[in-house]
Amino acid sequence: MKGSIQKKGNTYYAVIALNGKRKWFKGGTKKDAQKTLNDKLYEIGQGTYRELTKATFKDFSGVWLSSYASPGVKPSTLAGYKRIIEKLLQPAFGHYQMTDIMTGHLQAFIADRLKSVSAKTATNEIVVIKEMFKHALRWGYLKLNPAEYLERPRITKPEIEVLSPAEISALLEKASGHYRTAFLTDFLTGMRAGELWGLQWGDIDWNSKRIHVRRSLWKGSFQTPKSKTSNRQIDIPDMLIQELKKWKLACPVNEHDLVFPSAEGRPSQHDNVVKRHYNPALRNAGLRQVSFHSLRHSNASMRIQAGQNIKYIQSQMGHASINITLDIYGHLFNDANFNRQQVELLEVSFNSVRKPLENPALKTIKDSEETPKSLICIGGGGRI
Repeated sequence: MKGSIQKKGNTYYAVIALNGKRKWFKGGTKKDAQKTLNDKLYEIGQGTYRELTKATFKDFSGVWLSSYASPGVKPSTLAGYKRIIEKLLQPAFGHYQMTDIMTGHLQAFIADRLKSVSAKTATNEIVVIKEMFKHALRWGYLKLNPAEYLERPRITKPEIEVLSPAEISALLEKASGHYRTAFLTDFLTGMRAGELWGLQWGDIDWNSKRIHVRRSLWKGSFQTPKSKTSNRQIDIPDMLIQELKKWKLACPVNEHDLVFPSAEGRPSQHDNVVKRHYNPALRNAGLRQVSFHSLRHSNASMRIQAGQNIKYIQSQMGHASINITLDIYGHLFNDANFNRQQVELLEVSFNSVRKPLENPALKTIKDSEETPKSLICIGGGGRI
């Protein structure tokens, strides 16, 4: 098969007769056109040539959202995708043909974004870009993926905010109405906010003393938990069982049988709860302003200080992998008190193995010596 170089105006093209039709491939200079011609002839000879579907970025983004994102991701994720595409990517690239977008264009876009947003925000936007161009390559819109080598900015991991047991007690004392029980539940379980507000009474197993996390509430709509491991069973202490039983007697009947509905019996709006109940409780208790997510972080911190197994902590927190648990909370394992406690546990365990006959009543934890700092009393005097 042969081809030729043709010139139109100041631009040279590679022209090939294919399936009875002449195909024109833009080359730019005569040298560029010759290279394009050689490449296309080679692809045809190898049987790897394929015609790309022509589309602007705006057109493709609509296809991607309807064909991949809408049926495949959760509503909250889809809303984030649409915001990034419609507010940021379409204004920047909407008029470009997909084949005209180069890695340099994308990298320049990210560099410009970093002037006004955090590295974490820019990275979230890169995730969407990479997903879109990955599918564009698979679906025949591109020959090469310009986002493959798009560099992510370095993210400085923020320090997690943790409330001490005394601060948790102060917060609960100032919490109003049933939100005291809600905040206590979140602290003692480590549930995500959406999981807490989506909790139904049928999710509580009173006999086995467990809470089953089966759904999450996002902007008034129920959705599946964040990941497969988020769908989990959380062991809860007796004091929380008693608190929940008391609240069940007073809880208003509501359509979805929610444990913590709004005052009107509807699904709670997280932002409203934070604004009207959580933040005021912090202020009235004289505490620093920390996010609602700090209750979850505080739960993880308490578990680590209590010496719980890291794999167990991962399962209770609902992390997708133990690496995530270590990445978020690994620095807490370097606490001097925690490290000393681990040495004492090792010593006690060793002694119990070495002298089982001399001291058969030896326990794995010296409960008579002192109460671990992680075991605190809240409200009705229960121990956690």
